[in-house]
Parts: sequence; C-alpha cells; structure tokens
Amino acid sequence: MLDFLAERFAAVPREIWHQRMTDGDVVDEHGTTLRPDHPYQGHKRLYYYRAVPDEPRIPFDEVILFEDEQLLVVDKPHFLPVVPSGDYLKETVLVRLKQQLGIDMLVPVHRIDRDTAGLVMFCKQPASRAAYHALFSQRNVTKTYEAIAPWRADLVLPLTRSSRIVEAGHFMLQHEVSGPPNAMTHIEVLEASGALARYRLRPVTGKRHQLRVHMAALGLPLVGDGLYPALTPKGQVDYANPLQLLARAIEFTDPITGQMRRFESARRLTLPA
Repeated sequence: MLDFLAERFAAVPREIWHQRMTDGDVVDEHGTTLRPDHPYQGHKRLYYYRAVPDEPRIPFDEVILFEDEQLLVVDKPHFLPVVPSGDYLKETVLVRLKQQLGIDMLVPVHRIDRDTAGLVMFCKQPASRAAYHALFSQRNVTKTYEAIAPWRADLVLPLTRSSRIVEAGHFMLQHEVSGPPNAMTHIEVLEASGALARYRLRPVTGKRHQLRVHMAALGLPLVGDGLYPALTPKGQVDYANPLQLLARAIEFTDPITGQMRRFESARRLTLPA
C-alpha cells in the first residue's frame, strides 16, 4: 500500500506517506489501519486523517435530536462543516460526533453547506448505509428549508424554479446555464416585512448550492450569502451575519424499520423587526 500511495500521489514524498502510515493516519473503508508493509489490494476506499495546524474552534455546537441503532439526526449550527474539508478537520460535525460518541463507523447520509444550519442525518451501521443513501439518490425524501431574502412584490408566488445548474468556472461556485433542467425547487413566501421576506423552499433535486443559485437567479439572494451573487474573499467569516438558510425539516419512510420518520430543526430564522 505504501508503494501505491507513493506512486498515486507523487507530489507527497514517500517518506511522508511512510510516516503517516506508521502513525496510523491511513485506514481503509472498514476502519483497518494500514501500515507501510500492508499488502496492496485494489478497489478499496482509503482514508487519510490529516492534521490541520492551529485549527480554531468554531464557537457553536451541534445538537443531537434523535438516535437509534441505525440513525443519528443532528441539528447543525451555521458555520460548522459536516465533514472534514479545506481548513476544517476537528471542527466538523462528523469528527466532533465521533469523539463524543466513540462511533468510528459513523458517516453522513447527506450533507448541507457549512454556511447552512439545520438537519443532517448520519448512519451508524455500515450494513444500512446503502439503504439510507438510496433515499436521497432516488428522491424518496421530502426536504423543507426556510430562507430570508429580499421581497419582490412583482414576483408571483408560489412558483417552481427549474433550470440547469453546473460549475461556474470556480470550484466554489455554481450557476444556471441553458439546457435540459437538472435542478428543481418549489418556492413560496411565508411572511414579508418591509424589504425582506421569509420563504419556504422545497428542493426536488439535490444539486450543489441549488437553493442559493435558484434564489439569486430570481433576484432574491439570501441574506448573509457570501457566495451569491458575489464571492467573499477567503477568511472573512462574520459570525454575526450567518447565511439565512435553514434545513428546517426532513421526512421519509425508514428503509430499515418501515416507520414514517419526520424530524424538525429547533432553530429558527426571524425577520428583522
């Protein structure tokens, strides 16, 4: 396995991979620690648990709403990533939960953006992962979001936004283009106050940044959005101005138990007085 990693990721010196494996930082999909002399096996998923120097604590906490033998449902705060990425490793929902609960095989069934607050579902058992992932890939989950954005009296609501969303030339951004639709969102207004309104968003599909892109395309960029319509420079995190987007509720038939499940976030978005 050391030979494979050194060849596949040649930008990282072989001695560094050797040290990582000696330190137990490389494991396979079953949680087995891979040592430098571990025999090579193809078609395996490998994980490298890297270190992030000087990772500051994100001053907000996730809340566990539900747990049984298969599932864990968490109410995530704004600013906290679901899984390790970029500058975030320990300060993620997944790593925090693993350290708190001691469940090494915990994996997210789906994800929401770091900037978005609300519900995230995790699977505890490897044997049931595929069944829960299929809920989302086969669109057998009803997801409800809430958002605060500008109010447009000239826009007839409710409406359904259907468009084609693709990468926008920057790894952080997506945008709409002409072509067959691959993203659909039902949008309705819940209340309006002055220049702003609170909206209910029901995504039918699950494209990356779908809700943010659809609202911005309608001239309704979400309050606190650091990506749309303009990209905020990296490092400018304003904890006092979170993205006003909340994964409010999720509903589905449990593929393992057959029970009807519905979970709701305890968090709220409120219009300014």
